[in-house]
Amino acid sequence: MSTNPIVKIVSATRLSELDFWNTSALGLSLRRLDSGRYKYGLAFDNGEGLPHIYNHFILENDACEIILFVHDDVWIDDYFLLDRLVDALQVYDVVGVAGNTRRIPFQPAWGFVDIDFTWDRDHLSGAIAEGQGPGGVVHVGGVTPAACELLDGVFLAVRKSVLLEKRVFFDPRFDFHFYDMDFCRTARANGLRLGTWPICLTHQGKGLFGTPQWREKYKIYIQKWGS
Repeated sequence: MSTNPIVKIVSATRLSELDFWNTSALGLSLRRLDSGRYKYGLAFDNGEGLPHIYNHFILENDACEIILFVHDDVWIDDYFLLDRLVDALQVYDVVGVAGNTRRIPFQPAWGFVDIDFTWDRDHLSGAIAEGQGPGGVVHVGGVTPAACELLDGVFLAVRKSVLLEKRVFFDPRFDFHFYDMDFCRTARANGLRLGTWPICLTHQGKGLFGTPQWREKYKIYIQKWGS
């Protein structure tokens, strides 16, 4: 990769452009971090599924080898973000901050073993903070860096050239639920290396596990993969 890489930060938000930059956790973080080495792929007033947005930027013809897919309710606490991503993507093809070193049949999310949402604590990797403001309460899952089978979709960094070479994309059927699970399985099936890396974030949200929409996507996910 280039010695002076440019990272494209991609996010979809229901907020207007003005509100994103002035009120969202990610927007305020990016204003703080901007160094001229970041480009942005931002979908404002968005109502489309994340795969549609993400695939667009994977296919975009530009010079950005590193793409970071991140939710708009994330505070980026780590001002060495670019350096972390460059280092991580020399080891792995897809990088997250939290993940699972194994995958078991019928697993409903990266961190759970069953639909009762029992944590798979012995196989978790990484750490992420939670809170409404930056510098939230840190939850440590396990040792990081570590090779993983599944990663939390709140923050996924990729090497674009590898995704294009292997034809690895996000499945549009999984608009807001299971897009990360499906993507990780697709990546692993194509021989890509997944792993966690120590990068400091605070996430405002906690996910919408167990909703009717989530359960419908779980059925589609199981139908696609068989388990």
